[in-house]
Amino acid sequence: MRHNKIDMVNGPLLKNIFIFSLPLMATNLLQMLFNAVDTIVVGKFAGELPLAAVGATGSIIYLWTSLFQGLAVGTNVLVARYLGAKNDEGASKACYSAITMGLFCGVAMSIAGIFVARPILLLMDTPADILDLSTTYLRIYLFGSFSLITYNFASGILRAKGDTKRPMNYLIVAGIVNAILNVIFVVFFKLSVLGVAVATVISSTLSMLLIMRALLSETDCTRIELDKLHIDKDSVKEILRIGVPSGIQGMAFSFTNMIVQSAINSFDSSTIVAGNTAAINIENFIYIGMMAFSSAAITFTSQSLGAGRKERILKIMFITMLLDCGSALLIGSLAYRFGGTLLLLYTDEAPVVAIGMKRLFWIGMFLALNGMLDILGNSMCGMGHSTLPAVIMLSGIIVTRMLWLKFVFPVYNTIDVIYMCFPISWLVTTLIDMVAYFFVYRKVVLYN
Repeated sequence: MRHNKIDMVNGPLLKNIFIFSLPLMATNLLQMLFNAVDTIVVGKFAGELPLAAVGATGSIIYLWTSLFQGLAVGTNVLVARYLGAKNDEGASKACYSAITMGLFCGVAMSIAGIFVARPILLLMDTPADILDLSTTYLRIYLFGSFSLITYNFASGILRAKGDTKRPMNYLIVAGIVNAILNVIFVVFFKLSVLGVAVATVISSTLSMLLIMRALLSETDCTRIELDKLHIDKDSVKEILRIGVPSGIQGMAFSFTNMIVQSAINSFDSSTIVAGNTAAINIENFIYIGMMAFSSAAITFTSQSLGAGRKERILKIMFITMLLDCGSALLIGSLAYRFGGTLLLLYTDEAPVVAIGMKRLFWIGMFLALNGMLDILGNSMCGMGHSTLPAVIMLSGIIVTRMLWLKFVFPVYNTIDVIYMCFPISWLVTTLIDMVAYFFVYRKVVLYN
C-alpha cells in the first residue's frame, strides 16, 4: 500500500504543502486536546496543587526532549534529501542509523531521568508545597521518555517521504487510551499526578509500538528489520551535523523557559504557577498550524534541494511563513478572546484565571513573531545549515530574556513584566534571522 502520495519537488507548492500539513495540524490538535484532558482532569479532580505540580515540570520536559527532537529533525532532513535525489541506499542507511540511535538514546535518557528529576526541580526553586508532587510526575514521565524519543525518530522518517497520516492515526489511538486512563487513574483511583504520569507513559509506549510496526512492514527503502539494525558512520555524522544544532536551538528555547519558570516560581505562589500552567495548555493550541507549516518548510526544502529544484526553495519559505504567521494570528486572537471561558475548564479559581489571561495576552497575541522565527530557522535547516540558526537562537533568545529578567524584572516586579520578555526576544531574534536566511540562501542556491 502506497502511503506517500505527495510529490514535493513538482506540482503546485501551496496545494502540496496543505496536503502535507493538514494531517500534521490534526495530529497537533489531537495532541493538544489529549494534553488538555490531562490538565483538566488534574485541575478539576485533584486540585490546584497537583495542577501547579504538573505545570512546574513542563519546561524541564521540553528541555529534556529538545536535543533528541533536533536529531529527529536531522533524520527528517537527511532522509528527505536522499529520497529527493532518489538515492535509496543512502535513505536506507540513514533510516537504520536513526532508529538505532533513537533506541540507544531513549534507554540512556530514561535511566538518567530517574536521578536528575528532583535536583533540577530544586535548582528551579520549585515551591515547597508542590515539590514532592512535581518530583513524582517528572520521574515517571522521564522514565517513559524512551518511547517518546524513539517515536520522534520514526515519525521523522515517515514525514521525510510525505507520510503524515499514519503518525496522526497512531496518536489518535494513543490519545484516546491516555484520556481513558486519566479518568480511571485520577477520578476513580484518586492517584492524582501519579495517575496522569503513568497514563502518559502507557499511551506514549503504545504510539511508539504502532509507528515501529509501520516501519517494520514498509516495502520501500525506509523498511526497518530489527535483526539488521546498525550504525552507518556517514549517516550518523550527517544526522548529528544537522540535528545537534537544531536540538540546541530547541534547548535554547526550553532553557530560557526554565529561567522564566524560575522567575515565576520566585513569587512562591501556587496560584500563579497554576494560572501559568492552564494558560500554557491553551496557548499550545495556537501552535497547531505553526508546527505543521514549520515541518513542511524543512521537508519540502530538503527534498527540493536533493532533487536539484533550488528555484522552489525561496517560494517554500514565503508560502510556509505566510501560512504559519496567519494561523498564529487567527488562533492566537481567538484564544485570547475566549480565554476567560477556556480557563474555567481548568479551574474554578478566579485568581488563577486572572493570571492565565495575562499570559494569553503577552504570549498568545504575539506568537506570529515566533512563527517567523521558526520558518526562517527551519528553512535554513532544510538547506543543511542548522548551526547558524542555533547560534542566533542562543545569542538572541537566551541573552535577551536573561538581560530582561536580570535588569528589568527586579525593577518592575510583576508577572506581566516576565511575560513581556517573550515577544521582545522573538522580535530581536527574528530580525537577526532574516539576515542569516538570505546569507544561507545566497550561499546554497545562488552561488552553489
